[in-house]
Amino acid sequence: MELELRGCSKQFPGVLACDNVNFTVAEGEIVALLGENGAGKTTLMNILYGLYTPTSGMVLIDGVPIVMDSPADAIAAGIGMVHQHFMLVPVFTVSENVMLGVEPVGRAGWIKQAEAADVVREISGRYNLDVDPDAMVEDLAVGVQQRVEIIKVLEREARFVVFDEPTSVLTPSEVEGFFDIVRGLKEDGKGIVFISHKLGEALELADRIVIMRAGQTVAEVLPDEVSEEQLAELMVGRPVDLKVRKEVAKPGGVVLAVDDLVVIDDRNQHAVNGVSFEVRAGEIVGIAGVQGNGQTELVEAITGLRQSIAGSVSIGGIDVTKDTPRQVHRREVAHVPEDRQRSGLVLPFTVTENMVLDSYYTAPISRGVQMDWGAARKQAERLVEEYDVRTSGVDALVSTLSGGNQQKVIVAREFDRNVTLVIASQPTRGIDVGSIEYIHARIVEQRDAGAAVLIVSSELDEVVGLSDRVIVIFDGKIAGEFDPATATTTEIGLAMLGSEAQAS
Repeated sequence: MELELRGCSKQFPGVLACDNVNFTVAEGEIVALLGENGAGKTTLMNILYGLYTPTSGMVLIDGVPIVMDSPADAIAAGIGMVHQHFMLVPVFTVSENVMLGVEPVGRAGWIKQAEAADVVREISGRYNLDVDPDAMVEDLAVGVQQRVEIIKVLEREARFVVFDEPTSVLTPSEVEGFFDIVRGLKEDGKGIVFISHKLGEALELADRIVIMRAGQTVAEVLPDEVSEEQLAELMVGRPVDLKVRKEVAKPGGVVLAVDDLVVIDDRNQHAVNGVSFEVRAGEIVGIAGVQGNGQTELVEAITGLRQSIAGSVSIGGIDVTKDTPRQVHRREVAHVPEDRQRSGLVLPFTVTENMVLDSYYTAPISRGVQMDWGAARKQAERLVEEYDVRTSGVDALVSTLSGGNQQKVIVAREFDRNVTLVIASQPTRGIDVGSIEYIHARIVEQRDAGAAVLIVSSELDEVVGLSDRVIVIFDGKIAGEFDPATATTTEIGLAMLGSEAQAS
């Protein structure tokens, strides 16, 4: 059986997101779909899942056109989708989430909880997903939450499954587990569409690779025929340097000093427990660690978003431990948060409004009691040009931008002033190789201009490639400090898992 999109186009106001695209996936096949942010991948898959109606073209199964007016039509046709941002109810159990909308009920209308749990256990066991049906979703690790989404799709008897950026929030060990699951789905005859920005993953997992650019499919290749560099060039349309290029750092005085910091998380547990380190002007310090070991709370404490219970943070020799986020920001600190949509942007606002979120109260944007929108637009237009933000205009809602361009809006806003300290958390999560290359270059520019830079990333290659020093955090404590020029990724990886690593 084969699923096909034939001649599919999708026109939005001022944007042709997909242009006469043809795409197929057969049962028992894994097809990777690659492309820059905004290339049309997600739009194409939203057509496939019934979220968008194509302007032209059709969806077919074994050559027979099917009606796709809603996700319900897609599910009925045997098509499932695991979205990048999970569609789960945190305060529900696993089985409640899986059976939501298709709950087994008795004569009196009561939900058969035990029957629902049995369904989850059966699917979990069949595909080695290892999920407890009675667990609360909010208590589960991200990788397990993803498995819940997979169980939801399988419960509805999907024959074709679309994964949209499935590894963007997973740890390295979770990625390996996810790959095993996908291979198991393939062996069971499922057709898999795998959308990713991680070229190595596509080469490792896929049977075929389809590349989109500017709304069109521009190439189809087999994994053993291409390299990561060749894939990147096909995606972007030009050679892409996958390695970070930078000169040897020339560190100056201490800009950020964290001393014996203790921070509790939302569950009143110690997330950061006695952490001390320094970041100097003109150097990049990378924090490496498996997600959930205190990195988020550490950054929140430094930037004023979360109060610490002990220890201190100083910037430029000034104690900022109790400062508010605005006070920290006004000390020439640029902050790129780990979740751009939740913490870095206001999605219902325009590009202009998002570009001035941290300057609307200062001249020339502010005129005391009112804003100068002409000045705001002028500033936004300049930043869109300087930072290569792909948008239909500065009046477009930032929610309409691709992930990479949303990230560029944040970087442009934060870097467009005198900056002495940059704090960038997961700076390239979920964005394409061209945008990664661009953002890395901008971060190195800040270092070379004399700023102190703190990078937090769950991508070990990114931390090693960008950093002049690497600090590993495990269970809220520093597990080791390394020179990326001499340390191996194995040594750093072991420290990330809590081994007795020694600083090199």
